Amino acid sequence: MKLISSNKVETNRYELQIEIDGETFMKAVNAVYKKQVKSISIPGFRKGKAPRAIIEREYGEGVFYEDALKEIYPAAIAEAAKEAGLELVRDKIDLDVEKAGKDGVVFKAVVTVEPEVTIENYKGITYKPMSLEVTDEDVDADVQKVLERNSRLVTVEDRAAENGDITVIDFKGLLDGEAFEGGTSENYNLTLGSGSFIPGFEDQIIGHNAGEEFTIDVTFPEDYQAEELKGKAVQFEIKLHEIKKRELPVFDDEFVKDVSEFDTVDAYKADVRTKLESSRKEEAESDKERQVADKLQELLQAEIPEAMYDNQVDNLIDEFSMNLRAQGIDLQTYMQYTGLTEDKLRETYYDRAVSQIKVRLALKKIAELEGIKASDEDIENKYNELAETYKVEVARVKAAFSADDIGGDLEVARALDLVKDAAVAAEE
Repeated sequence: MKLISSNKVETNRYELQIEIDGETFMKAVNAVYKKQVKSISIPGFRKGKAPRAIIEREYGEGVFYEDALKEIYPAAIAEAAKEAGLELVRDKIDLDVEKAGKDGVVFKAVVTVEPEVTIENYKGITYKPMSLEVTDEDVDADVQKVLERNSRLVTVEDRAAENGDITVIDFKGLLDGEAFEGGTSENYNLTLGSGSFIPGFEDQIIGHNAGEEFTIDVTFPEDYQAEELKGKAVQFEIKLHEIKKRELPVFDDEFVKDVSEFDTVDAYKADVRTKLESSRKEEAESDKERQVADKLQELLQAEIPEAMYDNQVDNLIDEFSMNLRAQGIDLQTYMQYTGLTEDKLRETYYDRAVSQIKVRLALKKIAELEGIKASDEDIENKYNELAETYKVEVARVKAAFSADDIGGDLEVARALDLVKDAAVAAEE
């Protein structure tokens, strides 16, 4: 590959003129011939057995040229961009082939590149520190969660349903006297006050006793996902089978011995406080990082191509899809059940993608300005760390992540550390 010229044609768009030598191009042509010959029929030859020269004589010398160029131009463009000092952005590429033949190919490619970035005053960013204080109330709230996790459900027989109770109900929804889809269930466990159902539903169960059958009136919200129910007044026929409440255990030394390695309430609470203090420090560090990142976005000056945002949205959706698959759900099924469209899903991730791209561009520029560079040893250590984390061979990690990507991530992380360390806490 030879880069003939590199010229800026508009903001974040460059035209690269590239030459691929004849030997490389003919190897690609021959590789395409070998893949396609199986489906080509030429009189006098068995299907898939016609020599390349015969096929080219029959259909023209350049019959395989277009597909051959498709095979090799991405790598050629990537190499040319690196030589030109440009960082490519995945986007539409406009190709113009000027020459193609046994002597090679010359073509022009208009590509999208990362923007020129400027950033100043990134040292000394002011942030508002979070309080690290852990109060007695915080400790008690944590203890309460443990008590609730160890609670047991008991049936209530001597009173009507109250807020916070778990009720077992049958319900049947009626719109204009007719049952509607998704509005019927039996033996459903509903916690009153949870907000699980549409407004007004749970409130009207409060005050009723087990064994009662009654009807309630509710109105679906205007933004309800089912079009046919938006803003509609409906009735629900309810049968209240059972009322249950959570009974908490007594928080004493015996309970502490059962749920922990401690023997006394005081020792247990002391441990809770220590863990909360550690957690609070982590939260404070994350909050500081968020504030710094927000400020970096404000300080960044760049005309960012929309393709960068779109690509990051793709990445976030892919990550979300992988998480769903880990739970046994595919993305299309999830979208079907939630009523999400592809456009709506992309819209959900767009603001996060914009934020992430801006912060990364800012930190890349800071790394450049500060001379932060990942060494070969740094990159190798990161490969080993990832291999250990994912319990795979280092070779598999290297196949999945390029050294440039790993090095870039390390440099960005170090730039962030530099900015955070230089940040100044705001005075009260």
